[in-house]
Amino acid sequence: MNLLADTTTTAAITAPLFLTDCYKLGHKDLYPTGTTKVYSNYTNRASRIDGVDHVVHFGLQAFIQSYCVEAFAPFFAADEDEAIAEYEKTLVSVLGPEHGIDTSHIRELHQLGYLPLVFRSLPEGTRVPLRVPSFTVENTEADFFWLTNYIETILSAEIWQASTSATTADVYRQLLDAAAQRTGGDSAFVNWQLHDFSFRGMGGAHAAAMSGAGHLLSFTGSDSLGTIDWVNRYYPSTAGSENGQILGSIPATEHSVMCAGIAHEDEQATFERILEKHPVGNVSVVSDTMNFWSVLGEILPTLKNKIMAREGKLVIRPDSGDPADIVCGTRSNPEIPEPEQDQTPEQNPAYFGAVQLLWNEFGGTINAAGFKELDPHIGLIYGDSITPARAKDITERLEKAGFAASNIVFGVGSFTYQYVTRDTFSSAVKATWAEIDGQGYDLLKDPVTDSGMKKSATGRLAVLRDEQGELYLVERADAKAQAASLLEAVWKDGGFLKTQSFKDVRNVLGNIA
Repeated sequence: MNLLADTTTTAAITAPLFLTDCYKLGHKDLYPTGTTKVYSNYTNRASRIDGVDHVVHFGLQAFIQSYCVEAFAPFFAADEDEAIAEYEKTLVSVLGPEHGIDTSHIRELHQLGYLPLVFRSLPEGTRVPLRVPSFTVENTEADFFWLTNYIETILSAEIWQASTSATTADVYRQLLDAAAQRTGGDSAFVNWQLHDFSFRGMGGAHAAAMSGAGHLLSFTGSDSLGTIDWVNRYYPSTAGSENGQILGSIPATEHSVMCAGIAHEDEQATFERILEKHPVGNVSVVSDTMNFWSVLGEILPTLKNKIMAREGKLVIRPDSGDPADIVCGTRSNPEIPEPEQDQTPEQNPAYFGAVQLLWNEFGGTINAAGFKELDPHIGLIYGDSITPARAKDITERLEKAGFAASNIVFGVGSFTYQYVTRDTFSSAVKATWAEIDGQGYDLLKDPVTDSGMKKSATGRLAVLRDEQGELYLVERADAKAQAASLLEAVWKDGGFLKTQSFKDVRNVLGNIA
């Protein structure tokens, strides 16, 4: 369930007000008397991934539409007394009847009819250096200073994963672009070289859609169909920027299909039936249900004429074993001793690996850079246990063996997109400035017991570019710096001032032409 879009119950009226940490419920009365403004920023402060020092900014527009607009619509539309009664009912159930929290500020928010906030943001799709803010948020009405950091919890939760997945995909994209350039592959093919299979391993459909959209900023291949609706809903096409194809895939089998076929007939008959059902077009077949090497050495050779006569590609999918050894052969693994005598594909197919065996049977061409590319009627995808390190290892082993990187497509799952946390890039929302009794105060967090990573920026902030085009942060920014800042207002007092289509975000990142 997506709590941000749940409007089916009475409790949904106040649901967005409880998408926060419990301790924030009473903060309104804990700020200094006279507080009228709180200004916060979202920054990625550090990286746990070697070599990654920029994080792709993504997800803010979706958060604003889903939370600030859609989730609050039932609250603002509800009867005022009913809404406040529902809010107080939850307070009592959580904190007890003597919670001591005045709810007049919630009534005042209902009467106002919108969230009095302004978000200033870099363009989504920007690679933002560590310790440079992606966006800021502050209240626009003095009585609602408490609202800025009241939404910190849900704001952080809805941004970090989309942004982290976008950054992870960007890492893969740079790696695969470099491999294509070295080995002469078609750069457009890289759009399809990393395929998203992560849906089933994510923390629900909403998380899968957010993460899947981050993947699609750098690639087009995906089986996560739920992402299409998320993209169209939160980053829709505009008259001057049509999103075009958001994602694409091909017909494919799974193990239940193959196991049923093998049990009812046999594996070769199953392959034949699949090819008959798909006489044209690309189709992918799981090939390691029993003996992957028998598929390559016995079944495919008997079907070669049918495969070569088709208008389309048969994509072979191994799904178990060491990915690099399966694709490239154990002969490419320096940790495995060389056999004492020469090997033949029939004697030891694992020694040669899938790409070499497919080349032996189906042939191909030598590209302008001098690397082998498989015949376009046959292909290979490996969709299990892939990481950037493994993808790099495989493309480098292929290159060493004289094969272009374009001979392999990688499928990535929840290990790639779920085995991360908010701490992967130390993503955090922190207040850096407040107005109290009409005077501005620079706020600073700098724990003496910390390494320095948790030290926050301070004051009002601006983001500018240096002579090399790199973004940098200006702390305690004066009016001139703020006016020149690349942090532009995108939403204020209930309405968008600026939006981006998904194509716009892709264009900013620049991975998909």
